[in-house]
Amino acid sequence: MSIEPKIYVADLAAYNNGILHGVWIDAGQDLETIQEQVRAMLATSPEGMAEEFAIHDYEGFGSVSLSEYEGLESVNRKALFIEEFDELGAAVLNHFGDDLDEAKQAMEERYNGEYESLADYARQLIEETGEIPDHLEFYIDYERMGRDMELSGDIYTIETGYGEVHVFWSC
Repeated sequence: MSIEPKIYVADLAAYNNGILHGVWIDAGQDLETIQEQVRAMLATSPEGMAEEFAIHDYEGFGSVSLSEYEGLESVNRKALFIEEFDELGAAVLNHFGDDLDEAKQAMEERYNGEYESLADYARQLIEETGEIPDHLEFYIDYERMGRDMELSGDIYTIETGYGEVHVFWSC
């Protein structure tokens, strides 16, 4: 199921006079289309010459927060990122404090994949980097190894559900 970020844009002239006038907009569409929908909503304001708007609600942004006066370009860029990477994208964007450039870099350059647990990641990493004799494998505590990698700052993880651990290199 893909995420479809939307924003509710409200007419501030109407709002300040106790009238709810606004429109839900698909935040992942072309920026010019979003701006046109905002202009159309303001043009039909019950208060006449409305010029100002604010984002009064949003959905489909996961754990990412939007400001009431966040720019439409910023909202659009975040929505496109979240649409591309779904729930994980929203969690990564939130992890980096809404820094879209950092989140993009993490997804493109540092993402190591999804694992059932951090121990599964550690097990696969060891298996890929060197051979361990079968008789010694039982002595390796993969859970502790994965935890130590995370605690040391070598990796960080984002869990999107039970058995859905996403692993990233820290740098």
